[in-house]
Order: sequence, then structure tokens, then C-alpha cells
Amino acid sequence: MAQRFPNTSNNQAAVRFSGPPMRQYGGPNYPVPQRPGGYSPQTPIAGPGSNMIPRGPQPQYSPVRHAASSQSVPGKQRSAADSRGPPNVTSNKSDFVHSGSGGISKKKKKLADKILPQKVRDLVPESQAYMDLLAFERKLDSTIMRKRLDIQEALKRPMKQKRKLRIFISNTFFPAKEIGESGGQEDGSVASWELRVEGRLLEDANKNDPSKVKRKFSSFFKSLVIELDKDLYGPDNHLVEWHRTATTQETDGFQVKRPGDKNVRCTILLLLDYNPLQFKLDPRLARLLGVHTQTRPVIISALWQYIKTHKLQDSNEREYIICDKYLEQIFSCQRMKFAEIPQRLNPLLHPPDPIVINHVISVEGVEQKQTACYDIDVEVDDTLKAQMNNFLLSTASQQEIQSLDNKIHETVETINSLKTNREFFLSFAKDPQQFINKWIISQTRDLKTMTDVVGNPEEERRAEFYYQSWSQEAVCRYFYTKVQQKRAELEQALNIRNT
Repeated sequence: MAQRFPNTSNNQAAVRFSGPPMRQYGGPNYPVPQRPGGYSPQTPIAGPGSNMIPRGPQPQYSPVRHAASSQSVPGKQRSAADSRGPPNVTSNKSDFVHSGSGGISKKKKKLADKILPQKVRDLVPESQAYMDLLAFERKLDSTIMRKRLDIQEALKRPMKQKRKLRIFISNTFFPAKEIGESGGQEDGSVASWELRVEGRLLEDANKNDPSKVKRKFSSFFKSLVIELDKDLYGPDNHLVEWHRTATTQETDGFQVKRPGDKNVRCTILLLLDYNPLQFKLDPRLARLLGVHTQTRPVIISALWQYIKTHKLQDSNEREYIICDKYLEQIFSCQRMKFAEIPQRLNPLLHPPDPIVINHVISVEGVEQKQTACYDIDVEVDDTLKAQMNNFLLSTASQQEIQSLDNKIHETVETINSLKTNREFFLSFAKDPQQFINKWIISQTRDLKTMTDVVGNPEEERRAEFYYQSWSQEAVCRYFYTKVQQKRAELEQALNIRNT
């Protein structure tokens, strides 16, 4: 079998194997193990102008390779000149990644991409200021992230602040008029009085905001009851009640009109609308904990502090609490689980007491408004809560920061590219011949990796490659496979079964 191999010289001499004449068979591929430096059958090995007889399909060797192969060994360090390409020739592959849909999307930026290489910092000492800013930015980002988490946790809890609500209770007396003076209306002939209950929050002088929506007076209360003198107005007409419902329309005040020309003693009961709900503690428990009216979580927390302070937790079974003489009187048990406390607290919690205002409706002045003021403490939503919400929802600063980060990444990439160019030209200037040789070897290796080329075409194109010890075994296997293939074809053609 004669095989011609391409050579760099003009004369293309055929290289033949020694031995008996061999017949060329066509057929399917035969398995021949790949030897060190074996050639790839994927491409024809006959050079242009070859007069060799046309061959069948080339044999495919297995991909087992020797460690001395020209393929790069994993973990082997390559010199900077070997792996470096010429400037502005190779594209930066790290900038893009393939997306799942087959397209190309921008790679996600990392913090490490903003760090300047050590060589750049050595060349430019002023770049240390940039690295200091980068370290400060990391600390600032960590602090901001921690504060954002703190704000998110704080927003889950009710944020209230105490404010003063000033209540104005005024009354006006309208004396009886003659029928002629009243225009023929009988209502004008009866003396009457009018009671008004209004109020507003006392604003701080430095916090007056004209654009802020004022809260309605009725929104502070769950119910309002005005109890008049029962002797004057009877048992059926002495109560005026207002209770909040789901469809209640908020109002700025309440107004009551009744006939009468005598001073009237009245009691105004105001029940605050607590959000979250607050409860009045049993007197014994209130004295023990020092809490009169509070929310359920605060009451349980105060009770737990009392248990820890007096070391009432069972040392063996930590979920149990050993009641002292005071808790035993309140809960009527000597030992209880901590998980049972909320259930045992239910009969000890009562609705909070209403605010009681005693007022006298005076009828001494004629159509003169007499006003009395009362200040009470109410809880309103902390204005800081709205600011915290706006801070968490704000995206304007985030977009600006992202834009600046992109500019920093682009600048650092440009610096890295210039550093690569500088190293390339410095290496070339130091030893041009050696640099070009190493560069060509590196590019050849990269080209083989990119094109999935198996073997070393530079070695396979020379005749000495086929005088190695494995060539005789490869030829024998080749002809044995061809003989077996031809035998099978003849048996199939003659319908001879292999017994």
C-alpha cells in the first residue's frame, strides 16, 4: 500500500512500507488504537498532485493518547508569550456568555472585575487611591445592606409615636323667642342648646407641612358616648352614642342639640381606637408587671422578663415555669408551660378603659360659644415609617449607581487590555525571534483546540512518524479487519450461513 504525504519541498516522493504487496480494500472503518502522535483520519493525507490509487474510508483510531502528545497537558503552566495573542486581534471572550436561547447576553459583572491587576498598581502608584476607594465602597455597601435589612425588620413591627390630641368641647345656648320673631315657626319658641365635640392634633412648630393631609377627629376613636342628666331628659333620651362600623364616614366633630334652658351636667366617654389592639391587665398582674394597658406581645414580653429576673424557669425541663407565690395567686397553678401563657392570659385581659370627661353645659350666655379644652395622649403612625418605605422602594439612586458601576467596569477592562498590549510589545521588543516562535506555537495549539483537530499534523506529515513500533501492528489489524469484512460479504452473497 502506497501513501503519499505532503511535504514542504517541491518533490513529493511516495513513502512505502516494506513487505509483501498489499491489496487496497474499500469498506467500513476498522478499529486501530491511536499511538503516540498518531495521525487523524478525518482529513486526507495525500498532498496535491498525488498519483496514488483512490482509497476507501480512512481508519479511525481510538482517542487514547500518550502523555507526550502535542495536546496541552491539564495543569501545565504556559508562558505569557505562549498564551498571549497580538493586540486588537483576538476578541475578549470573557465579556459575553451564551444564553440558553442561543443568543449572546452581557456577562454579569462581579466585584473582582473592578480590581486593578498588581502590575498596573506597581506601574501607576496613584492607582492605590482607587483601591482605597474600592475598599471603602465595599464597607459602605455592607453597611447599607445591613441597614436595609434592619429597616425591613423594623417595618414588620408597629411603629407608633405619642402625640397630643386637643379636644374642644363647646356649647351654645339659644333662648326662646316669640312666635312673631321666629317667623311663625314653633321651634323658635323653645329654648335649646347645642353641644359640639371637636379636636385636632397639636402640630410641632417646626413640622408644619401644608401639603400633609389632616387626620379626621373621629378616626382616633372606636366609640363616643355622651351621657346627659337622666333627671332632665329621662331614661330613654339621655344617651347619645356613636360606634365605628366598617362603613363609617370619618368626621371632624360631633354635634348634639337638645331643648332646655338649665345647666346640664354631662359625661363624655371616648374609647380610643388602638391599632394594634391594647388590653387592660388584671389589677394583680398589672401591679406585678408594672404595666396597665398594652398590646398582647408587650404583655407577654414583660411577663417573660419577670420570669427571667426571678429565675422561675425549671432547670431540668426548660419549657416549664415554676410559679412563685404571686404568679400562683394569679394563674391558680404551681407549674405551667410557657406555651400555655397566652391561653392563661385571656381571662386576665380586659378592654381598655374609656377616657371620661365631665362637662357642664352652661346656658348663662345668650348665643355665646363657651369652650373647654382637654389634652389626651394618642398613638399615631410614626412619620419615619413612610420615609423608610420610600427609601426601600426608591430605585433612582440604584440606577445611577449601576450606571457608574458599568463605567468603572468598562474603564478597568480598557486598562487590562492596555496592560496586555504593553506586555505583548515589551516581550516582542526583548527577543523578537523567540517571541514569534512561541507565539506561533501557542496560536497553533489554540487553533487545534478551536477546530477539534486530533493529533499533530506537523509530525504526521513526515515519513519518520510511520516507522515507529506501533505501525506494524496497525497494518496487521487493518488487513485482518478487511479480510473479515470481505468474508462476510462473500457469505452474504452466496447465502452461506456461518456454522
